[in-house]
Amino acid sequence: MGGLLQRKRRYSSSSSVVLLPLFWAFFLAIFLERSVDIVSGLEYSKDKQASSLTLERIQKHLDKINKPAVMTIEPDGDIIDCIDKWKQPAFDYPLLKNHKLQLVPPEMPRVRRMKEEEVKGDKHTSSRKNEERVVISGRGAWQVWHQNRTRCPKGTVPIRRTTVDDVLRAKSLYDFGKKQPRMALARHTVSPDDVNAKGHEYAIASSSPSEAVYGASATINLWNPSVQVEAEMSISQIWVLAGSFEGSDLNSVEAGWHVLPNLYGDKSTRLFVYWTADGYQSTGCYNTLCPGFVQVDKEIVVGTAIAPVSTISGKLYESNIFIWKDPKTGNWWLGYGNNIAVGYWPSNLFTHLAANATLVEWGGEVFNSKPNGAHTSTQMGSGRFAQEGNGKASYFRNLGLVDSNNDINPPQSTSTRADNSNCYSINLLNNNDWGTHFFYGGPGFNPNCP
Repeated sequence: MGGLLQRKRRYSSSSSVVLLPLFWAFFLAIFLERSVDIVSGLEYSKDKQASSLTLERIQKHLDKINKPAVMTIEPDGDIIDCIDKWKQPAFDYPLLKNHKLQLVPPEMPRVRRMKEEEVKGDKHTSSRKNEERVVISGRGAWQVWHQNRTRCPKGTVPIRRTTVDDVLRAKSLYDFGKKQPRMALARHTVSPDDVNAKGHEYAIASSSPSEAVYGASATINLWNPSVQVEAEMSISQIWVLAGSFEGSDLNSVEAGWHVLPNLYGDKSTRLFVYWTADGYQSTGCYNTLCPGFVQVDKEIVVGTAIAPVSTISGKLYESNIFIWKDPKTGNWWLGYGNNIAVGYWPSNLFTHLAANATLVEWGGEVFNSKPNGAHTSTQMGSGRFAQEGNGKASYFRNLGLVDSNNDINPPQSTSTRADNSNCYSINLLNNNDWGTHFFYGGPGFNPNCP
């Protein structure tokens, strides 16, 4: 009997030796398969898991917005697909099914063109000696993906590819690439003193002239502000608006730079565009993450990183941004730098903006999620207060409004707003060199902003 038990133990032990490697091999295969679909590259997704059904829905969405590429460029972590310009995502929008692609950009609003020698070494007198202000205005390597000198071939346009990881960082597939209505409209629907009710905080200048507005412009200082947690953001932009801030009536086209980790998975400074035709309810998105914005230029990509950016102890970098309505087609165009027409929002996307704009805003925005119960230390602009002035505080200079003759004029009446000046401030000024301009920004959390 004892011999029988001993043989059984030996048999059980040897079976375990055989089965254990098979078990671990099976487990490893399952783990690796799930890792490919769920975990790879989720720098900001933490341990977020997704069901196979969710992944299937995400993939179907990606198949719609990631069009077949003629060529692919992978220079800096982003993937740039060169897409047939006639097959880009914009034309999936129902109102654009029969849209005629505007291949020839319209005349840009009439502004002073900077000479090459001015672009390379534009000096500005300030409190900091030997400060150099560099205007990024040509087709040089101001976008990081330009560094390997590969460009999209003729007949294609560059589009940043969206990945499963990008979508998984969003609250949901529906929310991906969109601003939240309550948050995006808060600066006009919530009292500046009631900053705790919304989380979004602004330091902005605005102009709402009696005459119709056909665009806006500014030269914007470029920085890389610190963003404390991945759910937060720091934005510097121009808003061109028409309609009401109540309900779903508002039309908006927007452009600037931002640091938005949840959207891109990193904390780089990136060029972006946005649009909505219904007060951020169901239409519109960032960049080309939904149909709408038509990419035309084959070198400038919305949604990609900008480099170099300004530093407190180094050079200051800036670039021009124009948004203007083509007098002939009615399309709203984005201009960047000097004479670069990046693309446009077709006029028939909109109701009020199909005619003209009525309000323009310039400035900064952050989202304060109150990590650990305190005000965020996410920076706006350079992270310095407006009062610190040129060389330290970020700025918008030469603010302009486009009139019906496609001329840029300085705004005649400009107001400012800072939701919490102890956290982020703004200082509006005017002189012959910089025209109407302002310094803005701040560090967020500090002894006066607990």
